[in-house]
Amino acid sequence: MPLRIEDFALIGDCETAALVGRDGSMDWLCLPRFDSGACFAALLGSPEHGRWLLAPDEEVHTSRRRYRDNTLILETEHETAGGTVTVVDCMPVRTRAPDLVRVVEGKRGQVRMKLELLIRFDYGSIVPWVHRLDCGLAAIGGPDRLLLRTAVPIRNENFRMSAEFTVSAGERVGFTLTWHPSYEEAPPLADTGQAIAETERWWKQWADRCTYHGPWREAVLRSLMTLKALTYAPTGGIVAAPTTSLPEQLGGVRNWDYRFC
Repeated sequence: MPLRIEDFALIGDCETAALVGRDGSMDWLCLPRFDSGACFAALLGSPEHGRWLLAPDEEVHTSRRRYRDNTLILETEHETAGGTVTVVDCMPVRTRAPDLVRVVEGKRGQVRMKLELLIRFDYGSIVPWVHRLDCGLAAIGGPDRLLLRTAVPIRNENFRMSAEFTVSAGERVGFTLTWHPSYEEAPPLADTGQAIAETERWWKQWADRCTYHGPWREAVLRSLMTLKALTYAPTGGIVAAPTTSLPEQLGGVRNWDYRFC
């Protein structure tokens, strides 16, 4: 069944944002800014226009997801016949290059996982050149370079990266996707655990500034964090949404770039 726009969760670093579906597929991401060309544009087309799927490679009985309290860190829990895993998604607040961190945590038993990464720069129109790294793969398309760094062996076949792996209870498997200009040296690899901890600390410190303590504090904080995530930190400009080319009405002629401000 195709996902609806309300089936997507938002993560971001206050300079750009990604949309993650309930099925574990990241279907929209523009790098390095909100108004850059999308490298994942499956939201507007098909997986061939770019996406990053990270999900169980077996039947899922139930899935639940939530944000960690007072943060923009997304946790999706999948239960299968073999066990339970949690996928943690976040974008660390930027210091240099934009990073996207995904970690699979085993909670019970064993779960077979699958990864499928299709990078398509410029809204799905550019298929990058991919080469292997000691710790992953790199994709280059003109001025853009994306690094997927992980200990999991990654295959590159038919213009897509893929992997299968098993996660047991107590095990953590991390992935970091980093963008940088293709004419510059690659930035250092961040530790996924440290990156998530620092992101959690940053958002909680920001949320603690809220002075409202009434009965709707949780809803107020979640609304504030969403607005903060849609605010471009270098200028303070706020995008109406991180997306573009979604019609006001199905079949209508009004298609807007909601990132313009």
